[in-house]
Amino acid sequence: MTDRSTLRPPTAAPDIDDYLRRFDWHPEPELIGYRDEGSSRAALAGLGASTWHHALEFLFGTAVVRAMGDASPYSEARRRYYGSDPGGPRDGPGPAPLNPMRAADVLDEFAARLSGGLMNAQHPRQFGYFTPPPLPMSIMGELLAQVANQGVDVWHAGPFAAFVEEEVVRWLCNLVGYGPESFGLLTSGGVMANFMGMALARDLHLGRLRGLDAPPRGKDLVNVRIYTSDQTHFSIARALDELGFPRETLVVLPSDADFHLRAAPVSVAVPRDRAAGLTPLAIAAVAGSTNTGSVDAIGELADLATAEGLWLHVDAAYGGGARLSERDRDRVSDLDRADSVTVDPHKWFFQAYDIGGLLVRDGRALAAVFGGRAPEYYRGGETHGIGQPDYLPDEAHDAHNEPADQLNFYKLSFEGTRRWRALKLWMTWKHLGTTGFGRLIEANDDLADYLAARCAVSEDFEAMPQVPELSVVCFRHKPPALHGADLDAHQDRLQTALESSGDGWLTTTRLRGATWLRAGIVNYLSTEADIDRLLDTLRRLAEDG
Repeated sequence: MTDRSTLRPPTAAPDIDDYLRRFDWHPEPELIGYRDEGSSRAALAGLGASTWHHALEFLFGTAVVRAMGDASPYSEARRRYYGSDPGGPRDGPGPAPLNPMRAADVLDEFAARLSGGLMNAQHPRQFGYFTPPPLPMSIMGELLAQVANQGVDVWHAGPFAAFVEEEVVRWLCNLVGYGPESFGLLTSGGVMANFMGMALARDLHLGRLRGLDAPPRGKDLVNVRIYTSDQTHFSIARALDELGFPRETLVVLPSDADFHLRAAPVSVAVPRDRAAGLTPLAIAAVAGSTNTGSVDAIGELADLATAEGLWLHVDAAYGGGARLSERDRDRVSDLDRADSVTVDPHKWFFQAYDIGGLLVRDGRALAAVFGGRAPEYYRGGETHGIGQPDYLPDEAHDAHNEPADQLNFYKLSFEGTRRWRALKLWMTWKHLGTTGFGRLIEANDDLADYLAARCAVSEDFEAMPQVPELSVVCFRHKPPALHGADLDAHQDRLQTALESSGDGWLTTTRLRGATWLRAGIVNYLSTEADIDRLLDTLRRLAEDG
């Protein structure tokens, strides 16, 4: 056995040539064993410069030429990708690379094989899903976060990284109007945030309603009802499935003429279900629906939730960004009255993928649901708070544990190890300020208004609703001879033709039984001229088709 008392730190730097020989199986050992500045800094700088060169070639080349890099049908796109494999043409994934490659060759393969087949958020007429061009400071934050490689689960795995997340979460809580007792955490996106919001409703509120001594499981999940609208995100239903609720738990109520869930249909459903022996548990509202950007009547629903003792969760993954604008923030109001709120900064905060978040009005709820397990290998602070005010309940800790206010995010989340998502938003928020964010939000809202107004005064386009609530516009081209199913098919043909042209990108959706083009405008690089060109292009494609 080694006598550890004889071990001492080296008194001199190791022979770097000898050190690098352990990596001589690679053509660029200085990019693998990079501990020595003299041998590796220039090589890493060169790698960075080459990578950034390819990034700029993409941004100012491919990404601005076509909104969708390769508009081939799925089967053809798959053949083109796998058929270009330098290891040999294939019709599907082959074996993993056996031998190393030089970095320059890997970057060249990105340029030749991948860059032409991507969805290009930077294109000025890219109005598809909620994928904005990420702000440059967000990209830099992502780079630094990956270099630092902090694990934001246990405080010791990323000490100051945890503080940055705490700070960003506090900014988000303030943004939605929550008080100092609130807290939250960052997630991979809105789906995970909605999942955890529904888990809070299940484990805390359902247990209270049914007087249970432990979190509800199994038979305790039967005969429960959660109310939502026909505009809610699919992740609410998926969350309830994964949390063990029967399918009939989710009651989908019709939205009004402008796609809002209002209190009236819920106020009818709740007493009806109670009379049938069921347990109304929660309302899942949306503030900025994916379909139309509609915002449910949150104030009405909050009044009803309070009166009926229901948990209120608001999915503000997209619409929460409107709170950044002093002018437009009241388009999304009353979020502070919800028990939990989903936000998604990789949507309308213009952040690089991925970063979502769950905010909770009573921050203690997170530890109450997710903080019950403390493995022996996480002995660095299983205690109670984050300073003042206390977000976490008191709990016993052994003598090894450090100060009782140590912040361990794995105790507040379904996830364990999480990457340092907060840094890019922290850097961007400092770079732009809330006022700068607000200007970008307002520009998007103004473009949506402009598109809807152009449709309103044209003879061949119409929008629904005629005045967008946020920055989503659903519209369609209406040749006089087309109606019903033929008109629906025309929208699909236009979407496909636009995608193939590369001159823009829209999605389609179904509203009130009809097919509509959908423009989700979260692109801060776009101008009114791009809207004009989009409509002109659609008219030309309609004539050509």
